[in-house]
Amino acid sequence: MNTTAVERLHQALAALPLVAILRGLTPAEAPAIGAALVDSGFRLIEVPLNSPQPLDSIARLAEAFPQALVGAGTVLSAEAVREVRAAGGQLIVSPNFDPAVVREAVALGLACLPGVMTPSEAFGALAAGAHGLKLFPAEMVSPAVVKALRAVLPKGVPVLPVGGVTPDNMAIYRAAGADGFGIGSALYQPGKSAEAVRRAALAFAAACAAGRQP
Repeated sequence: MNTTAVERLHQALAALPLVAILRGLTPAEAPAIGAALVDSGFRLIEVPLNSPQPLDSIARLAEAFPQALVGAGTVLSAEAVREVRAAGGQLIVSPNFDPAVVREAVALGLACLPGVMTPSEAFGALAAGAHGLKLFPAEMVSPAVVKALRAVLPKGVPVLPVGGVTPDNMAIYRAAGADGFGIGSALYQPGKSAEAVRRAALAFAAACAAGRQP
């Protein structure tokens, strides 16, 4: 039986709950950067749609790394969801909560992580069918806020702060109830070499493992 995108999302989060955000990635860079990430244990990769030729990069990554759940970030419309799916993407990540985006992703069998900040947004996203929640921007969401949200959210819903996350501040967020993180510019920036990305990925993976709760 084929594993669904949502099942793959939960499997990836259990293995290493980090989403690589490759904003600015070009299709030519995709294979080498993808290899650096996958070799470091990453299984969740998003290419924001405001990157150069993002659908081409998604297609290349999805084909080259079937063991990873590859998709798009900065997904702002139902039409964009359909384009990501056509390119082979199975993960939809947004900076905001748009019910139409969530419903389209769910209808197409894609894993969906909308961006939220407040309890109202969080519960609205879950009611629309979201499979997890991206807390964004994390610079505005302290660990105390994460703890308060975690206390009222349904148990088992993945909560991933995104924005300003570094290996040094991951443990305090994990202790507050964060299930994982999205990692952007601290992991990849346009022009960063695959070897530099590999070193950063390994540092994040090590910090994540060290910060896991028993």
